[in-house]
Amino acid sequence: MKNLLSLLLLVVVSVWQAGACTTAVISGKYTKDGRPIIWKLRDTESFENKMMYFTDGKYPYIGMINSNDEKGENVWGGSNAMGFAIMNSASFNVNMQDTTSLKDQEGRFMKLALQQCANLEEFEQLLKDTPKPMGLAAHFGVLDADGNIAFYEVNNHTFTKFDANDPAQAPNGYILRTNYSFTGKKDIGYGFIRFQTAQDIFYQADACGDMNAKTVIQDFSRCLKHPVLKRDFRKEFETVPYGENFVNSGDLITRHGSSSMIMIEGVKEGEDKDLATIWTQVGFPNTSIALPVWVKGGKNLPKVLLADGKENCPLNAMAMELKNRCYPISRSAGYKYLKVSELINAEKTGIIQKLEKAEEELFNNTEKHLKKWRSSKANKKEIEEFYQWLDDYTYKNYNGMLDTQKYQSL
Repeated sequence: MKNLLSLLLLVVVSVWQAGACTTAVISGKYTKDGRPIIWKLRDTESFENKMMYFTDGKYPYIGMINSNDEKGENVWGGSNAMGFAIMNSASFNVNMQDTTSLKDQEGRFMKLALQQCANLEEFEQLLKDTPKPMGLAAHFGVLDADGNIAFYEVNNHTFTKFDANDPAQAPNGYILRTNYSFTGKKDIGYGFIRFQTAQDIFYQADACGDMNAKTVIQDFSRCLKHPVLKRDFRKEFETVPYGENFVNSGDLITRHGSSSMIMIEGVKEGEDKDLATIWTQVGFPNTSIALPVWVKGGKNLPKVLLADGKENCPLNAMAMELKNRCYPISRSAGYKYLKVSELINAEKTGIIQKLEKAEEELFNNTEKHLKKWRSSKANKKEIEEFYQWLDDYTYKNYNGMLDTQKYQSL
């Protein structure tokens, strides 16, 4: 019995540490503005995340890293100067009989891809050239500046490509993955309910012609729907006054284990390749404002996304403080229970309601600048000035929800 309990604990810890994400790749043929999108709602035990600008490879790149990863040895999503972008989700139904000790190489592999790949063809060559076993069990969502976009289901020895531009493989122009591979062992893995939720919300957005960055950030990354219970907690509690209202968030797309979101919009033909837009929520998506960055802007990213050494960045720290209000029960399985009134309520004082009101101006201002930069070539100084506005705007909007003074000195 003791050995059985130890084994079960090991399995649970392994799943938690590997990270159970919800991800999608969306063809530019089906998005509102014609740009392909890759999206990752990240779940991991490493709640403290930040962004980093790298010049340690063939191409400069920006990536999301764990805040304690001082050297940025593992990257969990990003884009480089050639417009090549990548993210992943873990797969738990491949390598089932593989006894190799090499595993959990996904972060290092994505860093390597960003360092040296310019397009999907080079990424496929990297997969072929990587010594086997690769230490990989994942789905890699990848796009490039030529509009190519695909998922790659990868195990220790092989990979299978799923092309989002191919109507035979993606009739609706998008492909979804949670934590089981279609090429893996059937009915094994995690995220089956999250996959069902993603199917529902993507189908609805596609039917309404709303497949764009704003929809992905606000409707998908902050989704509070439960398809099995047939309840939309967001819609339900919009008319309920603030109070001690709790829901079990364990099977929601964004739940206690959700640490961040990264979404990358590719470029169109003729645009600067290093102007792919990297949208990020570096903290719990329900409490983190969405901010854009570009490789074109160089190393001086918004200060709220950066931190030296092993320190955490200000935006993540602020989002974490607000997240703690959403999960006030710390004992036993209390982490499953979301105090939904902190996010949504009839008084419209919920964190999501405040953030999305702030994001209206943020999206509009970003689009205004991008329109100019895409047509007349952006320069680094203009982007840095916009980053300063993002910093100021972020603190301004969090100031009403918490004391931002202590974070501005980080």
